[in-house]
Amino acid sequence: MSQFFQIHPDNPQPRLIKQAVDMIRSGAVTVYPTDSGYALGCHLDDKKAFDRIRNIRQLSEKHHFTLVCRDLSELGTYAKVGNTAYRLLKAVTPGPYTFVLPATREVPRRLQQPKRKTIGLRVPANPIAQALLEELGEPMVSTTLILPGREIPESDPEDIRDRLEHAVDLIIDGGFGGLEPTTVIAFEDDTPEVLRRGLGDPAPFEA
Repeated sequence: MSQFFQIHPDNPQPRLIKQAVDMIRSGAVTVYPTDSGYALGCHLDDKKAFDRIRNIRQLSEKHHFTLVCRDLSELGTYAKVGNTAYRLLKAVTPGPYTFVLPATREVPRRLQQPKRKTIGLRVPANPIAQALLEELGEPMVSTTLILPGREIPESDPEDIRDRLEHAVDLIIDGGFGGLEPTTVIAFEDDTPEVLRRGLGDPAPFEA
C-alpha cells in the first residue's frame, strides 16, 4: 500500500518534501506533479525502481526516459550541450519542455537511447518538483504517467491512488494535473528539431 502525501502546490511543506526524498533515496517509486502533468519518478542509480516503472507503464527498452533536473548547471553534467542549445535552453527553462541531447558518461547505459546514445532532460517549473529536486540534490529518472491502454496522462490524484496504490510506494497529491505533455526538442549537431508539440511554445526552436 502506497503512502499518500497532500503537498501544497505553491508552498510545499518542507517536512513532507524531506520525507518524500528520504523514500526516493531508499528505493521508492513515486508519483509526483510536474508543470505538464503527473509523472513516475525514482532515484537515478536505482535499477530495481527503474524496472518497476518500466513494468507499470509496460514500456519497451526503446522508450526514452527523462532525467528531471533542478537547473541547467545540473543538466550539463549529464548531457553534451553546445552553445546554441544552451542559449535556447536558458531562455525557456524552467518550463514544460523535454530536450533530447547526447548523453555524457555520467548517464547509466540503461537510460540512454540504445542507438543514438541520447538522453531526455527537463527542468520543470512546478514548485513541488523543484522542491523535491532541491532536497534530493541530483536528478530523478522520470516518465509521464500514462497507463497502458490510455493515451493521455493521469491527472486526478484520487484516481491515481485507486489505480496505483499497490504498484507504487508514494503518491504526491499536488492538485489536479495537466493533460498536455511537454514539447520535445532534439538537438543534433547543436541544431534544434521539434519532435513533439506540447505545452511549451515551440516557436523559439523553429526560427
